[in-house]
Amino acid sequence: MTQRTGGQLLVEALEQHGAERVFCVPGESYLAVLDALHDAAIPVTICRQEGGAAMMADAHGKLTGKPGICMVTRGPGATNAAAGVHVAMQDSTPMILFIGQIERGMREREAFQEVNYRQMFGEMTKWVAEIDDAARVPEFISRAYHVATSGRPGPVVLALPEDMLVESADVLQPEPWKQIETFPGLTQMADLQKRLWAAERPIAILGGSRWSEDAVAGFTRFAERFDLPVACSFRRQMLFDNLHPNYAGDVGIGINPKLVERIKASDLILLVGGRLSEMPSQSYTLLDIPQPAQPLVHIHPDAEELGRVYRPVLSIHASPTAFCKAAEGLQPPTELKNAGQAKAAHDDYLAWSGARPQIPGPLQMSGVMEWIEANVGDEAIFTNGAGNYATWVHRFHRFRKFGTQAAPTSGSMGYGLPAAVAAKLAFPEREVICFAGDGCLQMTMQEFGTACQDGANIILVVVDNGMYGTIRMHQEREYPGRPSGTKLVNPDFASVARAYGAHAETVTQTGEFGAAFERARASGVPALLHLKLDPEAITPAASLSQIRAAAEARAK
Repeated sequence: MTQRTGGQLLVEALEQHGAERVFCVPGESYLAVLDALHDAAIPVTICRQEGGAAMMADAHGKLTGKPGICMVTRGPGATNAAAGVHVAMQDSTPMILFIGQIERGMREREAFQEVNYRQMFGEMTKWVAEIDDAARVPEFISRAYHVATSGRPGPVVLALPEDMLVESADVLQPEPWKQIETFPGLTQMADLQKRLWAAERPIAILGGSRWSEDAVAGFTRFAERFDLPVACSFRRQMLFDNLHPNYAGDVGIGINPKLVERIKASDLILLVGGRLSEMPSQSYTLLDIPQPAQPLVHIHPDAEELGRVYRPVLSIHASPTAFCKAAEGLQPPTELKNAGQAKAAHDDYLAWSGARPQIPGPLQMSGVMEWIEANVGDEAIFTNGAGNYATWVHRFHRFRKFGTQAAPTSGSMGYGLPAAVAAKLAFPEREVICFAGDGCLQMTMQEFGTACQDGANIILVVVDNGMYGTIRMHQEREYPGRPSGTKLVNPDFASVARAYGAHAETVTQTGEFGAAFERARASGVPALLHLKLDPEAITPAASLSQIRAAAEARAK
């Protein structure tokens, strides 16, 4: 063995554990790490702002199941990155954030950009630590990988004092990280089978992380054997083929009212992998807390989530991948009491998602989505951030395959663009389409430069209505006719994209979209399509004027 600096040991550890890419904004506080990366095989994506870098790391973790790696400088760099760390925590995404830190001898003096990261990140992460000894770098990195991926995945933050990074040590690297699985017990699976045999109105809700393509296929076979209606939690539609005859729809914002009725009337709910938090639970109204009226079977990889909010009749401590393997052994009775339930639920979904609502203005988003459904392959990855525009994707796009969706269950604006960059870099052979509202995009629009620099040839669809639309919608519901703080004066997004060297077009009519998309697809560079939407077209279901009129009528 030879002496290596803390920076070299860190990069060596990342290589040992199979890190596929580093997303970073450089800083003088971790120059030794950047120098070690110069000779490493790990690609480095240089981002424009730390929030975008952290969101890219989150998206990489979402789509691969392996920790996304982000590196930022101290103080302002770390605070900017906190936006992506919060996404990773609420979305249960494996991620490791490395932060350059002040020298060890300067602590407690409020040195330049000094922050106590244990206090700052607190409940926002699974583990926060500071590496004080170069010899312990391999130990800390190994632990970070295991903490980020085990149980309920999430973010880990490691601070790196800059003087530690230039110190040398002679130390062995541990064996590469391996995913730890928790399998259900035979007694639990037998109990579940009995409950399924007795159920007349069962339904499954899939969510969370720790899934795989094999797990999705295994659960599909399980659902087919038991004729089980299957819904997917908020922004987790890729966990079940949306055109499979057992698919019941997504349990999220703007949920199908018939799906709400079906869940409330169920006599057995299987919650697999997810937490059924505020958005999918319709502000915690779907199930009573702590004791749901419906018998609940909760399957989750983290024991601390079982019984935390909802009291299940059966708790199964297992990852979705392990549970789906065990479920292969469950067999239905000779005659299912719930026969026909899956078909009825799927018919409701098709009627709901197959509608083509008309909105004000010459550009119809239903027509845009109809063209996409007919001309974009099932392998394409869709990303988005937060805003009413995302409803068009969630309700009208049919996700067919695992690994085709990266969207924040935390509702973070600005997520879609950096997520699309990360997706394209991880899967360069696949088409990546990002939807972003005009307000959402401008949170991280500078990362379009990252896409152009790294050759991430995404197609960015900007839905521009000149406002923070979701907030304006809520204003009209609560304070009709009194808009405040929601109007946006936007740039010509197509011109901005062309300034980066990208392909860009402006679309104002429904009929223009298809040809513009094909030109973007053929351009060979990142592309932006600027869709100019009528400001009245706020949701698929209602215009701003209709929302305002309904609020005024209620007030009378």
